Amino acid sequence: MVNDTSDPAVKGTGAKAAWVLLGLAAILAVGSIGYNLWSSGGSEGTVAAAAGEGPSIAELRERAEASSGDARPWTDLAFAHFERGEFAEATTAYESAIAIDGEEAVLWSALGEALVFANDQASADAEPLPDRAVEAFEKAVELDPTDPRARYFLNVKKDLAGDHEGAIAGWLTLLRESPVGAPWERDLVRTIEQVGKINDIAVEDRLAQAMEGRLPPIAVPGSGAVAGAGAAGGLGGPTQEQIAAASQMSPEDQQAQIRAMVASAEAKLADDPGNLDRWVMVIRSHAMLGNAAKAKATLEAAVAANPQESEELRRQAQALGIQ
Repeated sequence: MVNDTSDPAVKGTGAKAAWVLLGLAAILAVGSIGYNLWSSGGSEGTVAAAAGEGPSIAELRERAEASSGDARPWTDLAFAHFERGEFAEATTAYESAIAIDGEEAVLWSALGEALVFANDQASADAEPLPDRAVEAFEKAVELDPTDPRARYFLNVKKDLAGDHEGAIAGWLTLLRESPVGAPWERDLVRTIEQVGKINDIAVEDRLAQAMEGRLPPIAVPGSGAVAGAGAAGGLGGPTQEQIAAASQMSPEDQQAQIRAMVASAEAKLADDPGNLDRWVMVIRSHAMLGNAAKAKATLEAAVAANPQESEELRRQAQALGIQ
């Protein structure tokens, strides 16, 4: 790993700059956790723990220790520890989850992430990416080459090793293959810009090119923010004014309002099952709330009601990590 800034190949990044980069990685990783938990079926317990509600650590541990063939309670416990900054404990819990289900890429990338921050927490002079973390990320991409968190950190490894151009190229590929509006998009762009600036590598045109040809954003009908003029009418989605007002609410009030909107949209689908935009809005809303099971169930209900549109519905759901 890079700690010697005298090497011309890495001069300009160095250990301190690497930690700045990993500070951005922390922001990215939080978004990545949420997104990957949607795709792997994160439970309501996980989401509640992340919001500071629901079961206590002791209760989560009791559930995990009582589980026999289910990795989910251990994942819930690990996520709760991670959110509290208890990275060593999160590492242990993820290892227990992997012992039960070692074929889930998201568990390996989550373990790698926890190892990175546990290592940093244990020593200020620690290597930015410990070997065990790298091995976990490599296992994640072996199981799922599209895992965004593992791909991000493996390109951090390239940057720390002095391959700044290779790292930027890898991040640009990740950006190009990420759904528009993915939770990690903004901080991924910042990382590319920062590493480009530090190492005098032009990235502006390449970023613009990476943004072209990506999957369209999953429309939030009526919002005017994502769907814009193409939004279908009469869906009861939030207006720009409502979105602005919601941004001033507490997280608890925001969640309550979103759940109310979802319930209203679901009720309308019973009378209008052919409304694809509304189906997509409900799928996205469940995903944003962290309820992958409901998002998946809604997708299947949408396909059953509109079999001729199954390909498009599944494409849009896949862009959210819902398979």
